[in-house]
Amino acid sequence: MEVTGDTDVSYFREIDVNTAELKGTLYVTDSVTKAKQLRDAGEAVLIYFHDGNGKEDFSDFTFGVEDPENLEADYVERVYRRLKSLPWNILETRRCLIRETTPEDVEDFFRIYSDPAITEFMEGLYPDQEQEKEYIREYIKRIYTFYEFGVWTVVEKSSGTVIGRAGFSYREGYDEPELGFIIGVPWQRKGYGEEVCRGILDYGTGKLGFQEINALAETRNEASLKLCDKLGFQAVQELYIGERDYFLLKYFKEI
Repeated sequence: MEVTGDTDVSYFREIDVNTAELKGTLYVTDSVTKAKQLRDAGEAVLIYFHDGNGKEDFSDFTFGVEDPENLEADYVERVYRRLKSLPWNILETRRCLIRETTPEDVEDFFRIYSDPAITEFMEGLYPDQEQEKEYIREYIKRIYTFYEFGVWTVVEKSSGTVIGRAGFSYREGYDEPELGFIIGVPWQRKGYGEEVCRGILDYGTGKLGFQEINALAETRNEASLKLCDKLGFQAVQELYIGERDYFLLKYFKEI
């Protein structure tokens, strides 16, 4: 699309983002000047890279494409969400929505982690909510933006309540992603953990292409070990980490 009034612009496109939850516009341009103007006005901007603008400095912009005319709707929505600081919805199970975590979830996390049963087998949160919110902000920038996966928030669809966290991370020294999960005490023993983890494992082996997925559970954490067994994990090694005994478990993609 030609745009008059700006000789720096040879391509400019407005893409409507229109879903049940979102209404907005993603702007696509090959001009660094136009891109900065739009961004400074609070708009979501996607850069079009081509031979003619290869020497321009687009280092301030996170997202760019080489074929702006054939963008999938899912990609457009996700870029718009990221640039507008809106969480991506990852997947849904029968009773739960798994979405990216936001700083606003921290108050719910503190409520969940306040039960001593939660931190018996896992690390707690930062002592101050603002510290935890800052950690989440950095996590969004450094993990979600560049890996497109991580540990997510679990929401009960019927009530809209945050009931836990689950997702993937990488542990130092291991090549395979690791499944982690936590369901708040009021929602335990109701099948939420199995339901959520099965959905995430399917997402990991399908959408993300993982062939093997690890899990780490303390040898005395009977509930987690029982769930991992239901999910199809196999114990392959016993480890001693930080004065605690763990089982390393593995899940293999079905062929």
